[in-house]
Amino acid sequence: MNLQDKVAIVTGAGSGIGWAIAERLSAEGAAIIVAEVAPAGGVALTELLTGRGARATFVRTDVSEEADAAAMIQAAVTTYGRLDILINNAGVNWDKPFLETTLADWERVISINLRGVFLGCRYAIAQLVGQGSGGSIINISSVHSVATLPGTTPYAASKGGISAMTRSLANEFGRQGIRVNAVCPGSIATRIWDEALAASTNPDAMTAHWRNNTAAGRLGTAREVASMVAWLCTDDASYVTGANLFVDGGLTSMLTNTME
Repeated sequence: MNLQDKVAIVTGAGSGIGWAIAERLSAEGAAIIVAEVAPAGGVALTELLTGRGARATFVRTDVSEEADAAAMIQAAVTTYGRLDILINNAGVNWDKPFLETTLADWERVISINLRGVFLGCRYAIAQLVGQGSGGSIINISSVHSVATLPGTTPYAASKGGISAMTRSLANEFGRQGIRVNAVCPGSIATRIWDEALAASTNPDAMTAHWRNNTAAGRLGTAREVASMVAWLCTDDASYVTGANLFVDGGLTSMLTNTME
């Protein structure tokens, strides 16, 4: 899977799945715009990649801010001359009973998870259409887009919206060579998983539950998600668009909604 001379933006690249995606695309030859709201993580990844001789530039980005979304696209064009790939990965998790969820809670999750994807797509697609050379956009959705649990309302709504937006954009821009797909991770061993365990009253039972309800019998890794994303960026996936692709170890085929 060769991405030599391609230019990719990865949002939320300073940790977890975003970090793994940026590393993988860089290893395949792409120049990376490391779009991250937290400078520490963004700078650390950029230094790691450039230390390996790769091309990488950190751009502090709050994906919910329109000016930041426009700036990260412009950074790719100014620094590397073009844009080929956008990975909309930045997002926040949510686990709280619905009747305790405030409007401010709702707006925070939606603004980052869904508004952020809209803004990224809005400015990236404008650039790709102007270039006239096609491109690939991958939106990181979730298994919660199709099968969810109590206490996740804003998160599930945002991820369902991402998957629906993906299909609509794929239909609208497919004739211009722009492919838009969603990748839906399941239970992945990242910081978000660690935070969920820390908040659980019984971490061992929680871990056992998800392992028992996953066909693979284990958690996934960020690198496994990155492998799917990398493939979607290449010409090997040239006839794949509008898809909602699951990297979940079979979780959605077994999800029982019995988690306490």
